[in-house]
Amino acid sequence: MGKKRLFLINGPNLNMLGKREPDTYGHETLEDVTKVVKDTAWEHGYEVEAFQSNHEGDLVDKVQLAEGEAAGIVINPAAYTHTSIALRDAVSAINPPVVEIHISNVHNRESFRHTSMLAPVCAGQVVGFGIDGYRLATLGVIQKIEREGRNDS
Repeated sequence: MGKKRLFLINGPNLNMLGKREPDTYGHETLEDVTKVVKDTAWEHGYEVEAFQSNHEGDLVDKVQLAEGEAAGIVINPAAYTHTSIALRDAVSAINPPVVEIHISNVHNRESFRHTSMLAPVCAGQVVGFGIDGYRLATLGVIQKIEREGRNDS
């Protein structure tokens, strides 16, 4: 049997990491984020399929594909965190565990960022640790998968 698979899903504007608001998001790029997740997952016997889109429907489609194709998801829904009922519904409709990640601490930023539509239907949420939060989220989703015996994808 090959390595088990995780999906890494990044939402709008995360393709601009390293260029956009470096005081908030740091100087690391999306490629750096992907490497952190892939390296962490590989150490635990998982491979990672990375995906980024600025379009809500594409993110919903990718979440739905996880059913049967991925053991779990690490997702940074970015601005859709606070607005997307469609993304929330997609996460709640699948069996693989999902961990939400944010580079910045969304709870000490503007008040409109304090509410996550996804958090209530996710296995967990990691915020405020920069791109190292992706490592923590990856470890968290792997732990959830292993604990619940969902490692068949």
